[in-house]
Amino acid sequence: MREIKRLREMYLYSLKAKSHGKKVGFVPTMGALHEGHLSLVEEAKRRCDIVVVSIFVNPLQFAPSEDFARYPRNLRRDRQLLKNFGVDVLFLPDAGQLYPPGFKTFVEVESLPKKMCGRTRPTHFRGVTTVVAKLFSLVNPDLAFFGEKDFQQQRIIRQMAADLNLPVEVVALPTVREFDGLAMSSRNAYLNPRERKAAPVLYRALSLAQREVQGGERDVNKILFRLRSLIGSEPLVRLDYLLAVDPETLQEVKQFKGKVLFALAAYIGKTRLIDNVVVG
Repeated sequence: MREIKRLREMYLYSLKAKSHGKKVGFVPTMGALHEGHLSLVEEAKRRCDIVVVSIFVNPLQFAPSEDFARYPRNLRRDRQLLKNFGVDVLFLPDAGQLYPPGFKTFVEVESLPKKMCGRTRPTHFRGVTTVVAKLFSLVNPDLAFFGEKDFQQQRIIRQMAADLNLPVEVVALPTVREFDGLAMSSRNAYLNPRERKAAPVLYRALSLAQREVQGGERDVNKILFRLRSLIGSEPLVRLDYLLAVDPETLQEVKQFKGKVLFALAAYIGKTRLIDNVVVG
């Protein structure tokens, strides 16, 4: 596995690979890798000739009060995992290169980032789209792989790629879960034993939404009420939001028609976790 830290070296590597007819797959991450990330790597290897994985904890997507400084970092472990999975390139840019002194340009999608997580994290998605646009320009992938746990993120990135005519296919893959349904996340490492025991209530609530719809319920407000009641039975969990939205527009819906995304964010102790399920 080749490690690349310099931006121009990454750009030239990808340019050379593509000039030889190679299809480049890209998995952008912030490290602290888990099975969810590795499922993206596996799919990238299946569909592409060259697989590039980046690790960069992006300061632009963290508000001053958030967990940038303590975000889990374990490069030695991550490096070994990626070697074991046969990744071709580990791209390790640093903030000084991506955001040099005098950096003044940001990429921002309208409307979509203001919903769901954007209500309480108003600057988050501007940081996400800016760094992903820069990484896309450096890696120049044919396909880029994201997990559906971060549903709003991959929807926004897909919109950005389409609007800017970026020659990359954004591929979203299903959420990978722990044995008890908890969506895999690097932030799960923050949970103490009591919090970890409480956390699966989030997935139980989303599973209830699926059962309600399968049972014929079409009143979204009634479904959301039952989900909030279930989550409220766990005293360690505090909801940030629980919504039913259209998967394309992310607009809230009241009646069940076609596909509906049930999405939530919740604090368990001080740890903020997100999850979702598409029903229909």
